Amino acid sequence: MPAPRLRTALVAAFLALTTAPLGACGNEPVAEPRTPAVATSAADAGGMGALTAAAKKEGSLNTIALPRDWANYGALIDGFEKKYGIKVNVENPEGTSQDEINALKERRRDGRAPDVIDVGGSFAQSAARQGLLAPYEVAAFDRIPEEQKDKHARWYNNYGGYISIGCDAKRVKTCPSTFADLRKPEYKGQVSLNGDPTRSGSAFAGVYAAALANGGSFDDIQPGIDFFAELSKNGNFNPVESSPDTIAKGQTPISIDWDFLNLGYADQFREKGADVDWRTAIPFDGSFAEYYANGVNKDAPHPAAARLWQEYLFSPEGQNLRLGAYARPVLMDAMAADGTLDKAAAENLPTVEGTPEFPTEAQREKARETVNRNWPTAVAS
Repeated sequence: MPAPRLRTALVAAFLALTTAPLGACGNEPVAEPRTPAVATSAADAGGMGALTAAAKKEGSLNTIALPRDWANYGALIDGFEKKYGIKVNVENPEGTSQDEINALKERRRDGRAPDVIDVGGSFAQSAARQGLLAPYEVAAFDRIPEEQKDKHARWYNNYGGYISIGCDAKRVKTCPSTFADLRKPEYKGQVSLNGDPTRSGSAFAGVYAAALANGGSFDDIQPGIDFFAELSKNGNFNPVESSPDTIAKGQTPISIDWDFLNLGYADQFREKGADVDWRTAIPFDGSFAEYYANGVNKDAPHPAAARLWQEYLFSPEGQNLRLGAYARPVLMDAMAADGTLDKAAAENLPTVEGTPEFPTEAQREKARETVNRNWPTAVAS
């Protein structure tokens, strides 16, 4: 694709932020600090200094399903460990959003549960409804748009992107650029998703995007399921879960995935000298944007480290690291206004046409229920 560039108007619409100054939930201590396990802000825990000291004393942070090549988690983990001397343990790095929710429920109070989660929006909302997440306001909470956070601070979006179509131009003669293209016979056995949409947030978003491209809506994801059922029936759908490894091996030459992942994969292949010419297109017929949400386990084994990790992810350092891997940080506009944004990295974001819209919590939950019910029987695996 041509050299990407930043479209300021779109970014402003996509990441519209309040301009309220940071509140007392950040560095200012309260009169009677509470233990990190029940603290609802850094101030509630006695201030950032007290929270940091408690987190360092814990010494570890349990995470799950955080691949190093996903939205720059490798750099984020390294940066957090170097900054605070806290070891980040990553269980099942290739796991799904559902795996994260399952771990919260199945390992409560046994010391091995994940302290924090990073999941698709519908999964975060489900976890909050089940009482699995602790309310905690990061210092930047007031600057996160209302529609990008839970009013009780049990989850808040951190970064996002657009569904895109990645393609290896060395193995595919003409790379597709729309969902309509994917029906063509020339793509037989080549079209894949990043996982199972009943368990994977990115695959679920791919089905949502396909629905929008085929007469569906935020209220009706069924056309997206029907689209993949059609691809499966005509042999174009490839049930192998796409990843850098399957792409390099030629197993998944076309992958529907987030733009920040597909763009990042292209950089990886170039750096490694891999025999892959990975290109990325954002389909205009099924434009779908979404954020990934962070939350703290209500029964976190390391409650202080969990809360400090959230502060780091929403700091200018953490948000710019997201941006360096093509993921759109939720605080991008606020950082542009206060001068903390990495402008060079921002200019590398791909151009996207139109103003994005987002499904409501009710629409996402209805869509998730529909996918869980209909996908297994509609799409051959």
